[in-house]
Amino acid sequence: MGAQEKPVAIVTGGGGSIGAACCRALAARGFRVGIHYRSSEEAARRVLKDIQDGFLLRAELSDPDQVDAMVKTIKAEAGDVSVLVNNAGFSLNRDIHSMKLDEFDRQRSVTRGTWYLTKRILRLFMLRKGSGRIITVSSVVGHTGNAGQIPYTMEKAALDAFTKSLAKELRGRDILVNSVAPGFIATAMTEELPPDVRSSILADVPLGRMGTADEVADVVAFLALRGTYITGSVIHVNGGLYG
Repeated sequence: MGAQEKPVAIVTGGGGSIGAACCRALAARGFRVGIHYRSSEEAARRVLKDIQDGFLLRAELSDPDQVDAMVKTIKAEAGDVSVLVNNAGFSLNRDIHSMKLDEFDRQRSVTRGTWYLTKRILRLFMLRKGSGRIITVSSVVGHTGNAGQIPYTMEKAALDAFTKSLAKELRGRDILVNSVAPGFIATAMTEELPPDVRSSILADVPLGRMGTADEVADVVAFLALRGTYITGSVIHVNGGLYG
């Protein structure tokens, strides 16, 4: 099967821990993967080297012009998109008193970027052929809340609401829309937590350990290829931390 015959998946934030795992999981299952990054080009290139059959996409997702340019590159490079994994994100940790308005707006720009990229991918690719899979990586904190992360938790809750609403808007089509909400996952971000904070969080996880990026990616891959009667759902991957 040639490269152009493979289904195409786009993964935003493909250089990060969970994004890279999603790229590898989808590539292993026969997808040609578009690896999006904003600033972590070196990490994205490492992922591309690992999966071999893929291509790089650089864009600041909060900038509509850059998103439009990225979508044009996708059309030229791949011609089609079967799966969009909205994984890109970041966290500015401040309590309500110390966070500035511009920091709040920067954090919340992730939601707008996800909305706009999905809109463009839908219009140009999925609606035309009447099929596709949209999978958004949210977080358990969008359901539990977390001190010092109000804008981040608002963003993640909004992404799950986006999933549920979009699934209803796309009723009657074979375009399935779901969220995957990771819990306490071993990533570069969680590795920076102080040991006492890590221990405190793990005490609330029934499985007694952190999850892995691969465990999240396996659920994303399942939704990309199977899960044909699942849409508008939030799949929790958190070791029992929240259900």
